[in-house]
Amino acid sequence: MSDWQLTRTFRSSSGEVRWDSLGDPGRHPVVLLHGTPVSSYVWRAVARALSRRHHVFVWDMPGYGTSEKSAGQDVSLAAQGRVFTELLAHWELAEPRVVAHDFGGAVALRAHLLHGARYHSLALVDPVALAPWGTPFFRLVGKNSEVFDQLPPALHRALVREYVSSASSPGLHPAVHDRLVEPWLGATGQAAFYRQIAQADQRYTDEVQDRYGEITIPTLVCWGEDDTWIPVDKGHELVARIPGARLALIPGAGHLVQEDAPAALLAALLD
Repeated sequence: MSDWQLTRTFRSSSGEVRWDSLGDPGRHPVVLLHGTPVSSYVWRAVARALSRRHHVFVWDMPGYGTSEKSAGQDVSLAAQGRVFTELLAHWELAEPRVVAHDFGGAVALRAHLLHGARYHSLALVDPVALAPWGTPFFRLVGKNSEVFDQLPPALHRALVREYVSSASSPGLHPAVHDRLVEPWLGATGQAAFYRQIAQADQRYTDEVQDRYGEITIPTLVCWGEDDTWIPVDKGHELVARIPGARLALIPGAGHLVQEDAPAALLAALLD
């Protein structure tokens, strides 16, 4: 578990955020945003590779990974967009390159379109961006989160393990699988897992999806060809909505492109 640690803390409007940076501070900044139900851990390989050329910032969103998880915490897309804007100000980053996966894609888009966050460029990796979204399981849990939160720990663990594994096409390494599941275990983790699903509301992307035509920065959309969580058709649709956007399809990758094909994803980002 010591191969990826976030050593710094920021007190955000939604609780304590753990973050860190890699690379030379004098180089152009890159910020990586994770999705759900994972954490910055999924970016470890890409972050380390990018840090040879850039100053890379990584963080666990409130309610995820090693960041604060607490009862009554606001971990919605609206809250995360505000927190990201706060972090950019805290880091004093004027126009970083931003790379955002899944739920993080919606966070980056909301921060840019609603809160005035400025980016040098934007790369969206299998993002939550267009309606309808959410797997059948995700929607079921969202409607019945209080019931699922009462599952015995062993059943909860089995459910989360199966859910996380379904995001990968070739399958996760056992140690990686364990690391992705671990933050959601125990009383605090279990409550946090169902809390973040309960607060995932499509209205937060509905508020911005008709404004994607306003995006003028260079935009790349990457998509795992084997993504069963969000079909690749959404990638084509999103590119059509953002002026000048390019689509890079990643063969052999599911939704967790960072785990399934990190080299191919890195190549697309560097291009």
